[in-house]
Amino acid sequence: MPRAEGPTKAAGGLRDRVTKARVVDAAVALLDRQGPHALSLAAIARELGVRTPSLYHHVDGLDGLRREVRLRGVERLGDVLQRAAGGRAGRDALTAVAHAYRAFGHERPGLYALTLAGRHEDDDVRAAAGRVIEPVLAVLRGYGLDGEPALHATRYLRSVLHGFVALEQEGGFAMPIDREASFERLLDAVDAGLRRLADAAEPASGAT
Repeated sequence: MPRAEGPTKAAGGLRDRVTKARVVDAAVALLDRQGPHALSLAAIARELGVRTPSLYHHVDGLDGLRREVRLRGVERLGDVLQRAAGGRAGRDALTAVAHAYRAFGHERPGLYALTLAGRHEDDDVRAAAGRVIEPVLAVLRGYGLDGEPALHATRYLRSVLHGFVALEQEGGFAMPIDREASFERLLDAVDAGLRRLADAAEPASGAT
């Protein structure tokens, strides 16, 4: 009989050690292994060895869990892009940020997918999203783009990078052509496009 207390205490100890951070860690790991469709409270409870209702002490249901994971993803992506852009300008900064963005998408596929899903619905997520935008705007300032033209260029750059990453993840590049060469040519085209956008913006910004 005394031996039966061991597992009970161990299980209780495990439950005591469950925190919001551990719940989010487990969700991120599950997402990266199996994709966004695998995310559920029941799956996370199995990962942590606890009952599903206990997760409600840490997250506000599945929507709350998705929000926490999205916040984690936006924060991580912001950190990655900030480091990539640091001390660089112009084409050098564009290349570093683009490669960092692509690497994040490949290394954290499930987290990346959920990071882009939904709106930035509260102040914390919006603040974290600002850290993603900051290095992009810094890259664009290196091309002489600021204000509204820079915001249009941000959408342009995000669309291009996400499109390439998404096609890679879905196996959309089936032809036997070097994808690295394709990505570098894509960046050549983006670099040229940003320069044209800057040239087009100059008369408008200089108008009186």
